[in-house]
Amino acid sequence: MKKLINGLLLVTLMFHSPLSFAKKAGSGGGGSHHVNGHFKKNGTYVAPHRSTNPNHTQRDNWSSKPNVNPYNGKHGSKEPEQ
Repeated sequence: MKKLINGLLLVTLMFHSPLSFAKKAGSGGGGSHHVNGHFKKNGTYVAPHRSTNPNHTQRDNWSSKPNVNPYNGKHGSKEPEQ
């Protein structure tokens, strides 16, 4: 009986973890994609990373206030264009 209760508790905690309540960037769902590492024109290497899918607004970019990047937890610091 104790194993059953512990098992149910474990499953409950898994489904109610802080990650399941994470704030999604923007309200439109948007999504993201993987960007491979590459070299810029000036020779600077850009490491592989994730980026928001392109659209016609800056309001749902992770770097815009008040959004939070779900992959590294950083808060947006840029004011979105009006």
